[in-house]
Amino acid sequence: MEKRDARLLAGLLFLAAWFHLEAAADVLKVDVAQDGGSSGDTISHSLTVVQRLEALLVQGNGSDVSLRVETPKADEVKVFQAHSLVLSLQSAVFEEMLLGRNSSTLVLREGSDCAAVFDKFIRYLYCGEISLHPDQATALHKLATKYQVLSLQQGVTHYMTQNLARESRSGHVASWYEYALKAEDVTLRDSCLQYLAWNLSSVLQSGEWLTISSQLLMTLLQRSDLILQSEMELFAGLEAWILQNEPDGLMAENALRAVRYAMMPPRELFRLQTQSTVLARYQESVRDLLYMSYQFHSASPLQMAKYFDVNCSLFVPRNYLSPVWGAPWAINNPTRDDRSTSFQTQLGPSSHDANKRVTWNALFSPRWLPLSMRSMYSETGAMQPARVEGGRPRIIITPATSSADFAGVNFQKTVLVMAQQQGRLVVKHVYNFHQSTEENGDFLAEADLYRRTSEYLVDSSLLLHIVVKPLYQTLITTKN
Repeated sequence: MEKRDARLLAGLLFLAAWFHLEAAADVLKVDVAQDGGSSGDTISHSLTVVQRLEALLVQGNGSDVSLRVETPKADEVKVFQAHSLVLSLQSAVFEEMLLGRNSSTLVLREGSDCAAVFDKFIRYLYCGEISLHPDQATALHKLATKYQVLSLQQGVTHYMTQNLARESRSGHVASWYEYALKAEDVTLRDSCLQYLAWNLSSVLQSGEWLTISSQLLMTLLQRSDLILQSEMELFAGLEAWILQNEPDGLMAENALRAVRYAMMPPRELFRLQTQSTVLARYQESVRDLLYMSYQFHSASPLQMAKYFDVNCSLFVPRNYLSPVWGAPWAINNPTRDDRSTSFQTQLGPSSHDANKRVTWNALFSPRWLPLSMRSMYSETGAMQPARVEGGRPRIIITPATSSADFAGVNFQKTVLVMAQQQGRLVVKHVYNFHQSTEENGDFLAEADLYRRTSEYLVDSSLLLHIVVKPLYQTLITTKN
């Protein structure tokens, strides 16, 4: 310990001499106490210190350790002149390595991807800042994890979660998801998975789709919150993936059984059975699902509910964007006043209800104040208006009329909130409710609708998409 303390003390003395600053560079800041008085003056040289540290790294003045970075095949070698004090303060791993060294050189063996960005990593240790591109993110995250630089690790994770929509030639979200699994970064893993699920239509059209792993494919297929045009679009993407990757039979069968065939019209099912090469190869594996789907379309949902578990995934719709399931809604200047719209959906996905339509009324209030947060009566005794300043956004969706056809059906409303990120329109939030977004409690809580440059405003409009999903109640009686 005495040897270590002496080394640190020597380093501190050196840095103190190195960072001797001229009075002309002083920045004076007055801290004001809560009582209005001055709590003292602060002289800040933080920017100059960063510049001096960077110069210290670049010039190598006073270096007491060399970092020799080698790739596994030793076909590339980089050498950095560094300072034990800086490395030890920033990384517990470096501190331990420096205590156990017996020479002035530390040999670090890194993968070629990490070796390529090691200069950025070292610069962060000295300057506390870094510039990077999406294709460098995983390598920097690996280095931050390996050397236990927690601030950089968290910073890169945040960068990746904020750049999922960024344009790239081959796509990067799926590869970031796979990396997050290995690195056990739950925040990054969940963010990538959510982005892929909520923007699946665009992912299916990208080159990235055909490269995803079988594990990620199955994870997506089993989700009910996928956002895409239709189940047919999902099947087409799955078929292309199977033809491209040629998985083993069991994997292909499991993937095909995750498709919700009951959500396809009979004419589409007929076309699949006659034209799909993949379905022709594995039809025996999904024959029972196709049979149940045809039954679903030939009888009323109430009749089906007496004999089948209509809550199983086969009969549960995803978030489909086709007009049969809902409608887009662009609200111009959303903070101005209440807005309303009407749209129609098919009563349900069963062909038995193909000619039945439900008209829905939607009301958007930008400043709704919940009943629990306002007084029932004003000082004069008159009831206060429902919409007042200081409230929060709310949407109510109700059917225009009631019908006996609604018996045995719960209509789940889903509002998709779009945002513009890196020049692309993506789904930012998904809210599920029965009648009102009040049921969520956080509807548009993060959205700044007053700022013209808000990512939630596209040409001054808030872009929403409403999806109405009928969920059937099982009526199977249990035999004693």
